[in-house]
Amino acid sequence: MFHQRTDYILVVKWPLFVTNELNNHSQKSRILEIFDINKEGKQMSFKQFNLDSRLMSAINREGYIHPTPIQAKAIPLVLAGHDLIGTAQTGTGKTAAFVLPILQKLIAGPRGRTQVLIITPTRELAEQIHQTIQTLAAGTRIRSATLYGGVSSAPQLNALRRGVEILVACPGRLLDHIQHGHARLNSLTFLVLDEADRMFDMGFLPDVRKILKHVPEKRQTLLFSATFPSEIKDLASQTLTNPKYATLSLNCPVHTVSHALYPVPHHLKTKLVLSLLKSTNTGSVLIFTRTKYRAQGLAGKIESIGYKVTSLHSNRTQNQRQAAINGFKDGTFQIMVATDIAARGLDVEKVSHVINFDMPNTSDAYIHRIGRTGRAENRGDAFTLTTPEDSDMVRTLEKIMGKPLRREKLPEFNYHTPPPVPRVQASRPARRSFSRR
Repeated sequence: MFHQRTDYILVVKWPLFVTNELNNHSQKSRILEIFDINKEGKQMSFKQFNLDSRLMSAINREGYIHPTPIQAKAIPLVLAGHDLIGTAQTGTGKTAAFVLPILQKLIAGPRGRTQVLIITPTRELAEQIHQTIQTLAAGTRIRSATLYGGVSSAPQLNALRRGVEILVACPGRLLDHIQHGHARLNSLTFLVLDEADRMFDMGFLPDVRKILKHVPEKRQTLLFSATFPSEIKDLASQTLTNPKYATLSLNCPVHTVSHALYPVPHHLKTKLVLSLLKSTNTGSVLIFTRTKYRAQGLAGKIESIGYKVTSLHSNRTQNQRQAAINGFKDGTFQIMVATDIAARGLDVEKVSHVINFDMPNTSDAYIHRIGRTGRAENRGDAFTLTTPEDSDMVRTLEKIMGKPLRREKLPEFNYHTPPPVPRVQASRPARRSFSRR
């Protein structure tokens, strides 16, 4: 949520495609911007935002004093009443960048009616935002509730009847509540569209447009998106009024992550992952697969060699998914095998390694996956298993990062094991045909 306090100096090498476009003055300005250092050389403090004492107490309880770059950019703009378009990759404190100024504006206002709607693509992200609100709003009497599918609607209905100031919702379930008259948005003063590109990828934009018909035209709107396809640009132009921009570089992964490729034949991927786990000193490990069936199968193989492992994919119920996330966060499970459902919205600060069992389909997906490690200035490692079919994506990633990615091989792993011979089923003898008498 925030940057941890640090007692060291961190030197960053910017990718060539960034630094080649900058002169010395702009390079210096960019580095100062990334580390929230003003021109006098002092690091920014949350005290500069003049936040309510209860919010400052919550920030101090968490042990943080310096805003992240996206927080330093966004918070003053939101407090000043501007519509906002924000871009920042995962692990940068984006959630608190909009939650803090919203809470500041709600503190002196009325209670018991919905004034803030935060629309998000996944249940996991909705829960993460909800937890951040609860942490920061302690002592303010500001309440929030989540609305998403896959669980009983009864607790959601109870929360709506009691009245909450903030709703964090996924589009489908929210639209159901609106259509049945349970959710009333006529008192809305804030609308937040979080992970807008992800909502587009998941096919939620039609639902979002329907929801927009039920919110007041006079409101403050914040839109956050890692990428801006034409559909998101259209949505932004139709939804925001004279927006300001809080933009950080999204073209490269965070600097606290070390990247390595492990070329391997496709049929040896599982064996290589098991060998990597045995030979690497790891903390919590997040492994990404392309399909839910592969996630489930790989989790079973890892469990068979003695690891505490869980899986996260769309075939699991909401209760199972939440239990998996909670167990991974509290250390009950050392390893989680997941599909891209976990690439966003999974807020676990101490993931030591991300392993891409399957190469993601896009560079953005890669950035979001590996953004699960190296968070809050912790160091992290990203291992990616590659086959010859992944060569195009490897070239794309190397172009983005401005340098070749390191290739690694396990010294004692047998890369020449032949693929298993496919079973040939014996053909059945032809059935004899008998004519009826």
